[in-house]
Amino acid sequence: MQLVTPDIGLLFWMLVSFLTVLFLLKKFAWKPILTMLHKREESIEQALKSADRAREEMHRMRADNEKILAEARAERERIYHEAKEMKDKIVAEAREQAKKEQNRIMEETKTMIQTEKNAAIKEIRSISAEISVRIAEKLLRHELSNDRKQKDLLEKLIGDLSMN
Repeated sequence: MQLVTPDIGLLFWMLVSFLTVLFLLKKFAWKPILTMLHKREESIEQALKSADRAREEMHRMRADNEKILAEARAERERIYHEAKEMKDKIVAEAREQAKKEQNRIMEETKTMIQTEKNAAIKEIRSISAEISVRIAEKLLRHELSNDRKQKDLLEKLIGDLSMN
């Protein structure tokens, strides 16, 4: 039973050694330990504040990024619509230009056709007049080959003139 119940002397020396260790710890180690704990606590608190600031900064940056993305999308849409309007305008101008060019070519073609037609008609009249003169000349030579026929023709022409 001696193993279970300690002696008073043992208890006394245990108490003395405990108090000595406690005194030495309090005198030399307690303040540095507490100081180190306070520094550690402050560094942890600083780290938490930094993390909160970083989190807030990330939220601000995310909001800024979303705002920039929204602006970029709006700018892209604006540019797309401007390009589409410009394309439509250019196409309309090209169509108008083509229509004007077509009308100009049509007018030139009509004028050219009319000129060619008039030239052809003039040439046909010239040729037909020449042919008519030749035919008339041949007829007159043949008809007026004798004197009696010439006199009859002359009397008939004079008669036609007096009736009119």
